[in-house]
Amino acid sequence: MRVFVTGASGWIGSALVPELIGAGHRVTGLARSDASAAALTAAGAEVVRGTLDDLDLLRDAAAASDGVIHLAFKHDIAFTGGFQDAADADRRAVETFGDALAGSGRPLVIAAGLLGLVPGRVSTETDGRTADSQPDHLGGGPSTRMGTAHLTLALADRNVRSAVVRLPPTVHGEGDHGFMAALVAVARDKGVSGYVGDGAQRWPAAHRIDAAHLFRLALEGAPAGSVLHATADPGVPLSTVAEVIGRHLGLPTRSVAPDEAGAHFTWLAGLIALDSPASAELTRELLGWQPTQPGLIEDLEKGHYFRTAGR
Repeated sequence: MRVFVTGASGWIGSALVPELIGAGHRVTGLARSDASAAALTAAGAEVVRGTLDDLDLLRDAAAASDGVIHLAFKHDIAFTGGFQDAADADRRAVETFGDALAGSGRPLVIAAGLLGLVPGRVSTETDGRTADSQPDHLGGGPSTRMGTAHLTLALADRNVRSAVVRLPPTVHGEGDHGFMAALVAVARDKGVSGYVGDGAQRWPAAHRIDAAHLFRLALEGAPAGSVLHATADPGVPLSTVAEVIGRHLGLPTRSVAPDEAGAHFTWLAGLIALDSPASAELTRELLGWQPTQPGLIEDLEKGHYFRTAGR
């Protein structure tokens, strides 16, 4: 299969490209920089130079492919005050892919998120599938992004084999610069490894290699209109995460009162206060996905999140 991948040199994409090539697929990756292009070439992929704003280029690349996996998101602006702009660009890209693939029966697989889907209980693949089930607490960019997932599912009615892979808030592994690395940085800065309230908030998690494998399975076999959960750990208590971080850094672990969380965790405060566990039981039954990599706590215990330059 000829597969067009956006975000192909990113955190999950850089694991997905060799996964796809190893399974016999031909991969073309979107690259917006010389470094990304070089990395894709070294991995054995073809390169299309451009960005998510180059809609004609995206349309042509999708039309020339046997399937599309859309991983790219403008994280650089999303978490510096421009989440709405990033979500809008993401939606335009998915609309473009949908138009290019309409009527073909070819697959379109996109990445979405799990955090906050149904706070306080274990979410399943049946939750949040329609616009009227969108959580009340979502607004602005997050609401737009969830709407893009709904748009993707609706493409099944246009004969696109569409699938949405919901990613947990932490897709971990060596080299991760996401939420786990941010929590380690906060602990170092504050001199204490903290959690909000009683720390019972649960986050689902998956290793990047297991997540990449699920995207391949979705490309190859997910039925049109599928929602899939990339959760190897259904819900890890954040107090447990804090304890591991504190032990590795030689710092005390303590609770941070909810009204002090903003000062302590800054932009992370609202996120780590969410209890958002998620099941992947239906995904495993549908596609036979079986995670094989270390879970989040085991991965943290390996120590790579705590290495610093020169050590």
